[in-house]
Amino acid sequence: MPRPRKWRHVCSLPDTDRFGPLNLPSDIVEPVIMTVDEYETIRLIDLEGLTQEECAQQMNVARSTVQSIYAEARKKLADALVNTKLLRIEGGDYQLCDGLKKSLRCEGCRRHRRGRGVMGQKNQT
Repeated sequence: MPRPRKWRHVCSLPDTDRFGPLNLPSDIVEPVIMTVDEYETIRLIDLEGLTQEECAQQMNVARSTVQSIYAEARKKLADALVNTKLLRIEGGDYQLCDGLKKSLRCEGCRRHRRGRGVMGQKNQT
């Protein structure tokens, strides 16, 4: 029996959950689905400039976990850009932080959180 997945700490949700080409009807092409934790690794590593180690500490997971999440997120971004697909951000195993964490940048996050507490999907096993 596999051990339960660890909830990833996410500082904020994206301002919008859909991105894509303006000239393509969204119902024609199957969208690329990026999870909220994949979005968070892109935000922390590529936008905030954190290392994978710092990102792992912020999200409360192992560095190797961040590495695999980040690789999958970049693959999905590339698929959406190159193949002209809609990108949707939804789901995943995550928990919104409460802004009180003392590690790295969570306490001084510049982004506005929508809601508080546990969000996302949790495996009920």
